[in-house]
Amino acid sequence: MGAVHIVRTPEERFTDLPGFPFAPHYAILGDGVRMHYVDEGPAGAETVLLLHGQPTWSYLYRTVVARLVEHGLRAVAPDLIGFGRSDKPLARTAHTIRAHVDWVAQFADAVGLAGITLVVQDWGGPFGLSLLAVRPGLVRRVVAANTVLHTADAALAGRLEWPCHVAADGTVTLAQMLLDYQRLTQEVTPFQPSMFVQGATESEVPDPVLAAYDAPFPGEAYCAGPRQLPLLMGHTPSSACARLNRRTMDALAGFDGPFVTAFSDGDPATRGWAEVLGGHVPGAVGRVQVTISGAGHFLQEDRGETLADVVVQLVGDTPPT
Repeated sequence: MGAVHIVRTPEERFTDLPGFPFAPHYAILGDGVRMHYVDEGPAGAETVLLLHGQPTWSYLYRTVVARLVEHGLRAVAPDLIGFGRSDKPLARTAHTIRAHVDWVAQFADAVGLAGITLVVQDWGGPFGLSLLAVRPGLVRRVVAANTVLHTADAALAGRLEWPCHVAADGTVTLAQMLLDYQRLTQEVTPFQPSMFVQGATESEVPDPVLAAYDAPFPGEAYCAGPRQLPLLMGHTPSSACARLNRRTMDALAGFDGPFVTAFSDGDPATRGWAEVLGGHVPGAVGRVQVTISGAGHFLQEDRGETLADVVVQLVGDTPPT
């Protein structure tokens, strides 16, 4: 990919964040960018890789991490490039679908992950589930939570609360809320993730916690990632995101490892995708798919321990072969 011009959020922005006592770790990726990650629990334990989306960072998983460690698991939660403590490319053009997929795969290599349980939410789904195609054998189990794999395929018609599908004449049906969300991410100034987090949770998030979500972004120069990702959604079949997601759906069609959906009951943006994925992945057959009640899109914030317990049960029910 070549040189990437980046900024780094000052470390003092991450001092004394509520509920986040975890020591920082960093992986240097192939193009020289630095990716931050949380790494808690016994090094030799079953490893759970927790991938966030837009506009959050590993802070979103703080209660999940703590609960997993209580149960003897190793929790690894990276910050996507452009988010959290990770390096932030200055140019929006650095944030492509291919770049983020490559960064996640390089991170898995750099940290030496193997036989992992993968937990994905929001953009963590497209980027993380792509590992099934680009790193075959790496993922042993999957918990998919409030994520989508937009392909805009005609077969999705009538299956999603927020529609996104093409018709035979080439027209695309798209939820107005998706376009409104895209517009808001471009127009709001200053860019504050806390606004989106509070707007998509069921609980009242305390001000210090909201401030922690904003901590990585002290100014506009740091915001290329969270500004750009919403523009990359796969709203047409020919988009880079839709092409990636079709490849991932093909890989999922051959994935017979344990697969569980754990979507919340309060997220219209992803409603319908649990059924799409659960009916598509062989590893979901015969497994109880979970609905987490009382939670919005950011279910880790609303019901983090409940999500963690889904992961714990899946790992316990399916020991390594």
